[in-house]
Amino acid sequence: MEISLKNKRALVGGSSGGIGKAIAQQLAASGANVTIMARNEEKLKAALESFDTSAGQSHNYLVVDFSDYEGYKKIISNYFKSNSIDILVNNTQGPSAGNALEKEVEDYQDAFNLLFKTVVFTTELALKHMIQNQWGRIINVASISVKEPLSYLALSNSIRASLVTWAKSLATDVGDKQITVNSILTGYFDTERIAQLNSKKAEQLGISENEVLADMKSKVPLKRIGDPKEYGYLAAFLASDNAAFITGTQIPIDGGLLKSL
Repeated sequence: MEISLKNKRALVGGSSGGIGKAIAQQLAASGANVTIMARNEEKLKAALESFDTSAGQSHNYLVVDFSDYEGYKKIISNYFKSNSIDILVNNTQGPSAGNALEKEVEDYQDAFNLLFKTVVFTTELALKHMIQNQWGRIINVASISVKEPLSYLALSNSIRASLVTWAKSLATDVGDKQITVNSILTGYFDTERIAQLNSKKAEQLGISENEVLADMKSKVPLKRIGDPKEYGYLAAFLASDNAAFITGTQIPIDGGLLKSL
């Protein structure tokens, strides 16, 4: 099966590294013109150098801070004044770790702005062209914690669950316009984010980070954590015409970690 995204324009959030970068790389390898977004301009420039341009693709970047909602709104609004996209990958950095007893109501508001409001605002802007064109792909990077909450990620658990239910509603509302909306439920992947979380967990438990990682792998039926490239393959498929009849779903990519259906 060939996945071709030739002449498609994609916007990928949180894509200077990790899962976001892997998604953007695979979209570019499939022929799409990709714009990536993140806070670190140097990392964005370095990421672009790894993107395929063999089919004449043109790639760009935006420097944004998803944690600064008002600042983000200005930048992304300005971008859409002169650009339109066919594929939107909603992905941001995660909120700070911690259990429910450690978080204040203000923390939830900050997480809501980061994980929910930025996504909804960007999607509303992107939908204008998608509706006019009668074609579009919206892919949300979420987490397996919306099905089985992780005690040390209270903020992420709560807000990402809202995102996934919103996405399900949106899929129904735009389905007749041939726009699909899907959420990917992320398991354990070899990223900086996982390394940061493992470092904090190791400190709390008084053990080494290698021991934390080994325990993590032992819980996954495949006995390993994921390669971000594998995530990119799924995202590229969902962005393609091959996935035109898939919408409103929440697809786990977790090596079988989830116990629930």
